Order: sequence, then structure tokens, then C-alpha cells
Amino acid sequence: MWEKIRVIFTIPELRQKILLTLAFLAIYRIGWQIPLPIVNTEQMTAFFEQQSGQGMGRLLQQVAVFSASQLSQATIFGLGIMPYISASIIFQLLGSVWGPLERLQKEGESGRKKINEYTRYATVVLCLGQSWFYVGFLIKSGLVHEEFLNSDGTLGFGWQLASVVTMTAGTTFLMWLGEQIDEYGIGNGISLLIMAGILARMPAAGLSLIQPMIEQGGIELGGATPGQVGVETLLVLAALFVGVIAGIVFITQGQRRIPTQSAKHVRGRRVYGGTRQYLPLRVNQAGVMPIIFASSLLLFPSVLLGYLVQAYPGSTFLGACSQAFQRGDSYVYNVMYIGLIYFFCYFWTAITFNPKDMADNLKNYGTFIPGYRPGKRTADYLEKVMVRITYVGAGFLALVAIIPTLIATWMNIDWAVASFYGGTSLLIAVSVAFDLVQKIDSHLVMRNYRGLLEKS
Repeated sequence: MWEKIRVIFTIPELRQKILLTLAFLAIYRIGWQIPLPIVNTEQMTAFFEQQSGQGMGRLLQQVAVFSASQLSQATIFGLGIMPYISASIIFQLLGSVWGPLERLQKEGESGRKKINEYTRYATVVLCLGQSWFYVGFLIKSGLVHEEFLNSDGTLGFGWQLASVVTMTAGTTFLMWLGEQIDEYGIGNGISLLIMAGILARMPAAGLSLIQPMIEQGGIELGGATPGQVGVETLLVLAALFVGVIAGIVFITQGQRRIPTQSAKHVRGRRVYGGTRQYLPLRVNQAGVMPIIFASSLLLFPSVLLGYLVQAYPGSTFLGACSQAFQRGDSYVYNVMYIGLIYFFCYFWTAITFNPKDMADNLKNYGTFIPGYRPGKRTADYLEKVMVRITYVGAGFLALVAIIPTLIATWMNIDWAVASFYGGTSLLIAVSVAFDLVQKIDSHLVMRNYRGLLEKS
């Protein structure tokens, strides 16, 4: 492995791409730490530490995972790339229901560039709206320096506009940074930014796990005090971490290979086609999107019920409903979580996978599936296969999504640590890592070197 890594840095073009990518990620991490001038960082840290176990704190933690944001600190990159992701999802959904956008998607490279242009404009609009409401939230929560406030406790329009423009410019810069990684670096730029944000949380999570042991004078069996993990728990967590990653790799790379046969074409004295190939259908066609949608959707009733309980503290019904939607050992929450994951798996697969278009493409290229006539019969068969493998993929996603809850509940582990054992964080990290390795492999194979995953 060390020899393969050495070979990577001996290729000038690949070395330049990797170093540029690391430099871009370093710029992102620097901006991630720079707060807005108006924000009182000490008050904001104390406020969000108090809110960490409540609905608002969980909402911000969930958003920070898949948006590379820092909403709990109000930095210049505070919104992350959340507006860009939201705009991309909106246009992807519109592309399946709105005729003009659907036709634009089928125009190839020119249509894709036009949709990307519309996505950028929508990102700026979303940034302006989200940052305006966020700055208003900071003012109402008393997290702004007093010297920036007027005599009536409001923030001047100039400072509010400057803060909104700063956060909007930060997100736009991150969007540009991701595109520069796509063009001059290696890997998917937006995905790498998200992965960098996830991995940056790992040292703090690991420190929160071992710091109580250090303060107590070392690691002991069973833990020295209640809530402290022991050496056997660390070994179990390490084994679980390796096992969960192996399972995610297995199912992420899993495919249902449908055999295909290309028709023979005689041109002159030569015969073309007639070869047997296969059509790969991914078991986890929806990727990480169902977990993102399901967890985000369940956070809103949790936040709403939390505020209602504070407004009506004597209501036992509201208290029971709020407890049912709390993430943890709540049976109602876990059942609804799994059900929403299944629903969004089929929903996202139905949007991204069109069996009719795939059957038409096979027919146009003179390829068919043995035993099925080209056209509708082939489309029906592909849809039936996708429905079955999506059920398996959804079951896997549900298992991965529920593992952090089980670990946090059964082992009494902090959620910040347990979240790295499944759910959105681990799926995104593993998927982006595989995409990065595959792109590095393509450079190595193109120069007649062995790939990183290829056996010596």
C-alpha cells in the first residue's frame, strides 16, 4: 500500500491535483472558523451548548452533517453548501414533473450547463432568504454584541445587510470552490467539502469519549464512574466501527447484474455485435438521500412539540407526544424513521430511475435482455427487478440509520460519538471515499500502474 501511495505522488499531474484539492479544503476549513463581526461567540457557544439536547440543537446538528455548515457559530461559511444542495434537489425533482426542464435535461451537455446556471441563481436567492432569517434569529436570541445594537435593542439595517451579504458570499464562494475542485482537483468538490466537515468532527467526538477516562486517571475495565466507558467497551466500539464500514462498503458496491445480448450487425464482410454483457443495477440506488429526508422530516414535529410543551407545561398529551418523537429509545420514533426511509427509498428511486427510458436506450442500441421483448416487456421487467432490490437497499439503509441510536442507548455513549457508527455521516464519508479512490485509480490505470484496490 505504501508503494502505491508513493507511486501516486510520482505522477506530476496527479500530484498537482491532490495538492490543489488539499489546498482548497484548507481554505474551506480556515473560513469555517471565522465568525461574523456582530456575533458574541462566547454567548453563542453557551447558548447552543444549552440547546444541544433540545429540538433546535438537534436540528442544527443534523443540518451540519450533510451541509458542511457551522450554524452553531455563525461563521462566514455558516450556511455551508446547504442552499446549493437544496437548489440542486429542487431542480432534480422539477426535472421529473415539469416538461421544459425535463426536455432541457435530455439535451446533453448544453442542457446540463443551463440547469447548473439556474441552480446557481436559485442558490443565491436561497442564501439571501436563509441568512436573513438566521441573522434575525441571532438578534432575538441576544447573541449579538451590544455595541452593534441600537438603543431599542435592534440591529441596524446596514449591519444586518452586511451580515446577510457576507454569509451569502461565503456560500457562493464554497460553491465556486467545489467547482474548482471538480475542474482542477480530484474528486467531487461538493462531496469532498461535506466529507471534510464530517471528518473534522471526529477528533472532538473521540476526545469526548476518552477525556473522562483521562481525568479519572486512566482506562479501567467497566469504567471507573457511571457514564464512563471501559476498555472492553472501546474494543466493542472499534469492532462495530469496522463491521459497519465493511457492511456499508458491501452494500454500496452491491449490484444486480442483468445479462444483456447485443444484436449482430453485418457491415460489408465484418460482423459487429453479438456479445453478451450485463446491465448493472445498484442495490442502494437512492444513496444517502432517504436518511437525510427521513431524519429531517422527523425533526420538525420534535421541534414543534418541544415549543408547545414549553408553552403548555401542564398538558400530559403534548408531553407524551413530544417524548414519542424524541430520538433515542422511543418506539414510535424508530418505527416512523424506518417507515420514512422505505418510503423515500422508493420515492427517490422512482425519480432517478426510469425503466422506460432505459428500455428505449437498449432498443436503440440493438441490445435486449434474453427472454424479454424490447420495449414495454423489458421496461416492466426492469421495474420489477428494481422494486425488489430497492426493498433490500431500504432495509440496509434502515439498519445503518438505526445503529447509532442503538449504540447510544445500549452502551450509554454520547450521540456525537455514536453518529459515526452509521446514519448520514458514515454513508457520506464512505461513498465519497470510494468515489475519490476510483478517480485516483483511473489515473493510475491510464498510466499502466496498479490501482489502489487492486491486489499486487
